[in-house]
Amino acid sequence: MAKGRGGYGGFTGGMPGNMNNLLKQAQKMQKQMEEAQTALEEEVVTATAGGGAIEVTMTGKKVLTSVKIDKDAVDPEDVEMLEDMVMAAVNEALKKVDELSEEKMAKFTRGVGGFNGLF
Repeated sequence: MAKGRGGYGGFTGGMPGNMNNLLKQAQKMQKQMEEAQTALEEEVVTATAGGGAIEVTMTGKKVLTSVKIDKDAVDPEDVEMLEDMVMAAVNEALKKVDELSEEKMAKFTRGVGGFNGLF
């Protein structure tokens, strides 16, 4: 092969300008995603069940931090109902964290339709 200007075929061994810009954009996006993930982990959600008789609090990392049960919700004759209300409140809190996560990360996943299978 004949050497052309700047090496073989004009390629100097450095990264072409568009690839360099693409890499910088990808690094910037990765940093922003990490910041959004950290912010999400610091979020706190609260959910209730049984008309407010049960209240649970959970972090964005899906760690249950608080369970409050109104004394009127405690019926020794119907423990199953209390269990169901606690489960409903926890599931609602999990759903809220998932929705919050989708909301915070949507700006990063929009517009990458061709890459959906990769992420």
